[in-house]
Amino acid sequence: MSYKVLITEDINEAGKELLREQGYEIRMGTGIDEETVLKEASDCDAILTRNATISRRIMENCPKLKAVSMHGVGVNGIDVKSATELGIQVTNAAKANQNSVAEYTIGLILLLAKRTFEYNEGLKAGNWEIRSICGMDLEGKTLGIIGVGTIGTMVAKKAFYGLGMNVIGHKRRLTKPIKTEYGILTNDLDEVIRSADFLSLHVPLTSSTRNLLSAEKLALMKPTAYLINTARGEVTDEKALTKILSEKKIAGAAIDVFDGGIPNMNNPILHLDNVIVSPHTASFTGRSLERMSYQAALGIVETLKGQVPTFPVNNPNPIDKAS
Repeated sequence: MSYKVLITEDINEAGKELLREQGYEIRMGTGIDEETVLKEASDCDAILTRNATISRRIMENCPKLKAVSMHGVGVNGIDVKSATELGIQVTNAAKANQNSVAEYTIGLILLLAKRTFEYNEGLKAGNWEIRSICGMDLEGKTLGIIGVGTIGTMVAKKAFYGLGMNVIGHKRRLTKPIKTEYGILTNDLDEVIRSADFLSLHVPLTSSTRNLLSAEKLALMKPTAYLINTARGEVTDEKALTKILSEKKIAGAAIDVFDGGIPNMNNPILHLDNVIVSPHTASFTGRSLERMSYQAALGIVETLKGQVPTFPVNNPNPIDKAS
């Protein structure tokens, strides 16, 4: 049987090829707003999404829909609870981009520490005297990591073994601090924030992590500290962060993700001279995009074949949606 799969935005050829090998019909989306996705997915068996929000309304109005797969790790754009209730399998590309994001994070730490972005802008503006500002050595500095999952652990190990940094990580389920090969893990979030010379965020966006770095928590950072966010913009209170950065109450930040996804170009945080910004590209390497594409497609193939997916996000109720 030929299944139909909506791919909301273009992906690497590896994923499309896997779907074609199964004889599936691929429908390339023309927009990611709810109405467009709903119209284009109405007769589809699966949706592969990158940035489209897959709402309950979409799922309820796609009677053949059996699978929604995320091209990436974070599934905050998919109504997973509703998918589960409707018997729809949600999968992601859980093992595709960890090293790419970890390397990118280390790169941002180096750019901040060495003041490279300031030297670059200064010299291009004809300011040779920009040499008067100094960077710092990272050896012996403390890296605080909020979210010591796969990516957070990779960052910790690269920082500890590669740069000689001290590492303290926050893991909320711990009952007491533990010592690991690369540093200390604790459930004391405030201690991690206060201790960090560089504070890096690696938590998914959930109800418990939304605005995790509130104005109150941001105020705990050292005035010489830097914040790095390659997780989700909504993990921080963006207005509070903009305020403390503009008032130079912390040294600076490197931000790859923004509240609401794509920022308005008038967003003041984009124009601060102590902030490095990038357009949610921490995972954008050729190999990573290939793996994300393939793993997202794999989840669809496994689900449509009635197999247990390799990267499940939910365990849907056993509602019969057989075609």
